[in-house]
Amino acid sequence: VIGAGCSGLTATKALAEAGIAVDCFERTDRIGGLWAYRDGDGKTAAYRSLHINTSRNRMAFSDFPMPESYPDFPSHRQIAEYFAAYADRFGIGAHVRLETEVRRTTRGSDGAWQIELADGEVRRYGALVVANGHHWNPQWPEPPFPGTFDGTVMHSHSFIDAAPFAGKRVLVLGMGNSAMDIAVEASYQAERVLLAARRGAHIVPKYIFGKPLDTLATSARVPFAIRAALLRGMLRLVQGPVERYGLPRPDHRLGEAHPTVSADILSRVAHGAVIARPNIAELCGDSVKFTDGTVEPVDVIIYCTGYKVTFPFFEEAFLAAADNDLPLFRRVFRPGIPNLAFIGLVQPLGAIMPLAEAQARWVADHLAGRYALPSDEDMQADIDREREAMFARYVKSRRHTMQVDFDDYLLALAKERRRGAKRARKRGHTPSALASGHVRAVAGSS
Repeated sequence: VIGAGCSGLTATKALAEAGIAVDCFERTDRIGGLWAYRDGDGKTAAYRSLHINTSRNRMAFSDFPMPESYPDFPSHRQIAEYFAAYADRFGIGAHVRLETEVRRTTRGSDGAWQIELADGEVRRYGALVVANGHHWNPQWPEPPFPGTFDGTVMHSHSFIDAAPFAGKRVLVLGMGNSAMDIAVEASYQAERVLLAARRGAHIVPKYIFGKPLDTLATSARVPFAIRAALLRGMLRLVQGPVERYGLPRPDHRLGEAHPTVSADILSRVAHGAVIARPNIAELCGDSVKFTDGTVEPVDVIIYCTGYKVTFPFFEEAFLAAADNDLPLFRRVFRPGIPNLAFIGLVQPLGAIMPLAEAQARWVADHLAGRYALPSDEDMQADIDREREAMFARYVKSRRHTMQVDFDDYLLALAKERRRGAKRARKRGHTPSALASGHVRAVAGSS
């Protein structure tokens, strides 16, 4: 397993519990991935004021609830403490090697994996689980905006807090969760905050009717179109359209793009503390020209433009996610490579942790011989159907290449595990070399 964030931890646990020898490699000095915030060092996408935007109980692993003392939406420090307690409770730390970077991975003609570490050590494993995350390699605007800018330019990945923006004119580009959080925080420090984007976004609150939003209308037995219509109705009732507050009207319906969760942005825009602008047209030295022709003096530009999905330990000719798009069977398996699995490579409408946990148990079943994959042809057909539906539903964007709906995905994955268990029994499957101890498995994150 490559990576000891939330996905790598639960993968390591599932493999170990299945009796599979497992090593987990983590390139940093602690577990927790994104949530292992180090005050001011910019090594994760977390920032000082970060809180989760999915509720505590929906985010927790199934066999390890979050403490009742936690608020509905815990801070990054509480989440990091939760992951540390999870690792301690299940003995995961015994399998994790910190400050160990996976430099290169190569699959041999016999199917075994050769793993080269940054210190030159080479190891051989029967299977590889990739859990290196997809919020660590900043995506900058492509192509770059024309012109030059004399002020400070940064990506949201480097944002720590808004203190350096005191008295300055700040432009935040983006309409995602990070953009909203940063614009809100900057509005309490900066002289002026502009929020620019190519298109509008639906803003959803953390609470509706006093309950966390992600706990309402969750049954996968109800068609998504009906659930989305119910949510749209609730938002019209309690919040109204975003353009009434001063943000641009979205060019899509709720559910056709990844929504933005914010409890504060609408209030700050309504009070004039954050001012909406269209996309950047040109950088003009100490000012910025927007696509509506307006020009604003700006001291700082913060690009909240997402992240690239990259795997630096793979040769690009072997595997790469061009434009963040990596087709996978149920977002985990690659046809033709049965001993390679990806955990947490999803963009859910909901929390990622329970999905990664379900994926990890699925992979463990497969490697232990309790589950059999469909044929490569059937997997590819399933991938094609999933992608056709996803691209038909969502706005075309690099952001919408691995979307899943939380409850629907869990239900569909449970059904596939049952089908695969039947296939395994019918084929007389036996545990792989991994489970027998012939070759060790590797679990780690780079």
